[in-house]
Amino acid sequence: MSVGASRDTSGDSATVVTSQRIRPGRDEDYRRWQEQMDHVVRGFDGFQGTELHPPASDDDNEWTVVFRFARIEQLTTWLDSEARRDLMDEASPLFEGTPTQEILSGGAPAQEAVTAVISHEIRPGREQDFERWQEKVLKEQEKYPGFMGSELFKPLQGIQDNWVVAFRYDTREHLDQWLDSEARERLLKEGRDYFSSYDVRKIGSAFSGWFRFGEGAEEGVPPNWKQAMSVILALYPTVMILNLTVNDELDSLGVPGYLNLFIGNVLSVSILTWLLMPLANRGLAFWLQPSRARSKRTHVAGAALVALCYVVLITLFGLTVE
Repeated sequence: MSVGASRDTSGDSATVVTSQRIRPGRDEDYRRWQEQMDHVVRGFDGFQGTELHPPASDDDNEWTVVFRFARIEQLTTWLDSEARRDLMDEASPLFEGTPTQEILSGGAPAQEAVTAVISHEIRPGREQDFERWQEKVLKEQEKYPGFMGSELFKPLQGIQDNWVVAFRYDTREHLDQWLDSEARERLLKEGRDYFSSYDVRKIGSAFSGWFRFGEGAEEGVPPNWKQAMSVILALYPTVMILNLTVNDELDSLGVPGYLNLFIGNVLSVSILTWLLMPLANRGLAFWLQPSRARSKRTHVAGAALVALCYVVLITLFGLTVE
């Protein structure tokens, strides 16, 4: 397994981004195997969470998994563990080629955005040139719409040799606009003097797990503004109903506010994940599903429908509360 790059900041949080191409027809086998991996990794000290990102389209068979740990030492303990090696060996028939991974140590927490993680193999002796070149890239990126920030992760001695750049845009469209731009193409030609190879990984929005279309596959997720509008549409009535029922009942029983809030959060997230968001996906598929929402009229009509639902809900709850 080839590895990417990191920054030497022991004690900071650590993230590993793993990408692998899955053989055609083995997606469900891979999902089941990944569930086993998730179960095993939870038993390791410092584990904070994992995210699974399916391919962005039917033509792309590359899956990306993000694992987060509290410290780099805890992450490397898991990466080097016998339990993980056994699971990787078990899954080898599912993979096309060798999986790749980038380790990011420290850095700012992920924002609600689309992130690109680019691993570079630097030519010997050109490290400072690469850093200066990366500053030029950053200045150019800042001119493009939706840019939210960039971080450079240096190699971590004894773990990996590559350098990694992670940058965020507010939507996949804005990210792709930068990745496909003439300015970036020009800069890449210049950068070839400093690195011999690079590899790009895209990581979608944190909402993307609530926006799936088709049977077990993701054809791509809606823009963040549509995701946010849809989540609010489902979240607002959920929170209001819980406040008027469960929360009031818990208050009357003398349950402490902090525990009341926790129970409400558990219930609201569960209702969204398994009930309301699937309903919203079906009801608003004409607007949310990228392959169907192609015209400006569709974008406007869907947004107007959601806004109208907001008004109806606010009116109903306003009458109920009063």
